[in-house]
This record gives sequence, C-alpha cells and structure tokens, in this order.
Amino acid sequence: MRRFGHGLVLGKFYPPHAGHHHLVRTAQDQCERLTVLVCAASVESVPLADRVAWMREAHPGAEVVGAVDDIPVDLHDPAIWEAHMAIFRGAVPGRVDAVFTSEEYGSELARRFGAEEVLVDRERTLFPVSGTVVRGDPVGSWEFLGPAVRAALTRRVVVLGAESTGTTTLSRALAEHYRRRGGVWAKSGWVAEYGRRYSEEKLAAARAADPAASWADVSFTSEEFPVIARRQDADEERAARLGSPVLFCDTDSFATGIWHERYMGGRNPEVERIAARTRRDLYLLTDHADVPFEDDGLRDGPRLRPWMTGRFREELERTGRRFLTVDGDREARLAKAVAAVDELLGEGWYFADPLPENVRAEAP
Repeated sequence: MRRFGHGLVLGKFYPPHAGHHHLVRTAQDQCERLTVLVCAASVESVPLADRVAWMREAHPGAEVVGAVDDIPVDLHDPAIWEAHMAIFRGAVPGRVDAVFTSEEYGSELARRFGAEEVLVDRERTLFPVSGTVVRGDPVGSWEFLGPAVRAALTRRVVVLGAESTGTTTLSRALAEHYRRRGGVWAKSGWVAEYGRRYSEEKLAAARAADPAASWADVSFTSEEFPVIARRQDADEERAARLGSPVLFCDTDSFATGIWHERYMGGRNPEVERIAARTRRDLYLLTDHADVPFEDDGLRDGPRLRPWMTGRFREELERTGRRFLTVDGDREARLAKAVAAVDELLGEGWYFADPLPENVRAEAP
C-alpha cells in the first residue's frame, strides 16, 4: 500500500456518519499526516463547531479544521471552483499529497490541489448511507451514527416532580415501553436520579458517625447542588451516547435548581448555568394529587408536595420549556406520557437544507 506524506479529507459532515469515519480511517492508514476539513454553510442547522468537535472526538489522530463555505457547488463553473479553492487553501495551507474522497468531484479537487486522488467506497457498498439519508431519516440511519451524534440527536424526556409522586416509576415504565418496540428502540435508556444516591451516601455517612441518625439529621450546603447537577448531566450525556433515539431521565439539572430552592431557600446561579447547557425536549411533571405519600427514609413528608409541584410548574412555564402534567393512576399516567412522547417523536428531526449542488456535468 502506497503511503503519502500529507492527506486531505474534505466534507460537510452534516452530520458525520459511518461512511465518513471509514473514509477518514482509510486515509489515516495511508498518510503520515491527515487533515480533515469540515466545511459548513451558514444556512445549515448544525453549527460548524459541533461538527468539528464530533470529528475530533472520533479521529483524535487527525488534524480537524473547519471553514465556513457559503458558495454553492457547481462542478462546471471555473469561477465557483476557484472561490471554493480559496476557502480550502486558506484552511489547509501547504502541500497536499493525496485527496481521499468518495465523491465524483474528487478527481478535480485533487487536480486543483496538485495531489493524487484516492477513491474510497464510491458506491457506498460498505456503508450504505449518506448525509442526505441521515438528515431525512435519523432513526432509520441510527446504526450508522457515532456516539457524539447520537447524543446530539437523542430526544431527551425528563420526568420530574415532588417527593413520592412516581417519577422513578413513570420514567422506568417509559423506558421499558419503548424497549419493547424492538429494533433501534430496544436500547432506549433510563437515567437514575443521582441526587437520591448522593442523599443515601450522606445518610450512610451520618449513621456511621451516629447509628441513631435519621434523615432529619442530614443537612446540605449550597455548594453540593452544582456537584449533583454536573453529575446528573454527565450520567445523562453518557446514556444518550449509548441508547436509542429517545432517552428517559428521572429528574435533571434543571430540577436540581428547584431542589436547591427547597432546601436552601433560594436559587443557585451555578446550578442555573449548568442546567442551561443541555437541551431537553419534553418534561413530564408528575402531579402529587393522585399519589399517596410513602416515606422511604429519605423524604420529609407530604406537606411540601403541593408547593414543589407548583414551583416546578412555574419554572417550566417561566423558562418556556415544553412540558405536560401527568395525573391519574399509574396506567393513566403512562398512557398520557406515551402519547406525549409519540407526538414528540412524530415531529421528526429538523435539518435545514444545505446549499444547492450542481454536480452532474463534467468538471472543467
């Protein structure tokens, strides 16, 4: 196998998929040094920075750079070719020895770089997928997407509510309901409430010091809540990378802000900043009215449940989050939640159209 000094892989990666990764790995195997140039148009709905980050994560041995390219593709217009090349050369200065591509314009691109063309799986036989196919049907293309892209596309559903209102029961039931659908849905994930585990550890520590200690003897500081929020988000992100197109979370960092208010008497700006970093697609608020209170040793009692339900609702409304309040018995709650999630999934995934391409004529 011939080896090259400096190789180049160029593409939109809108979004990156298994075919792209195969192309890059093939190029890395044949080059001393490889540059991956990610070109994004301003009209496209996935930011350039995200695509660069995804490709860097997937290919740490390559140099991944990005460029904004708002010029439509027209392979038989020399002026347009030169405009593109000015962008490409600005992002990738210096000599390029080989251009690795699966596209029909690869030969002309290589010629203009003064490089050799290496054609890789032009007919998409190894990985029958394209960016157009992924954008049109992310669910059907799920197996071809890497962890970072899956995490970005996963619809995140958060179940939140006051103490003893069935958040764990409902979120687990939802995950199991979608797993039973099979196929790509069989890996639908569930994220546990980290704050509960944190509380269990605090109570265990208190009892190690005093075997008679109870939940009433446990206290929190404001500084603990950002720790809980960050860990909750980390657990959620990890699950989103591994699962199906939908993920169910038993609370989230947004809810952590309400719990801080409940225990500390006010808001925590750092928790607010943490919660703002992650997108959630749907919140399911479990009403307290139809659920008898059960004391499991980590709860304060039923008196605060109406206040907590109200505060969750107020903050969901104030921040413009999409949410549904679920009530009734267990079966009714699950049915309402499934209907809301199905509606969310039925809306599909939006990708703005890329710039038009005229690639059928012979290049000059």
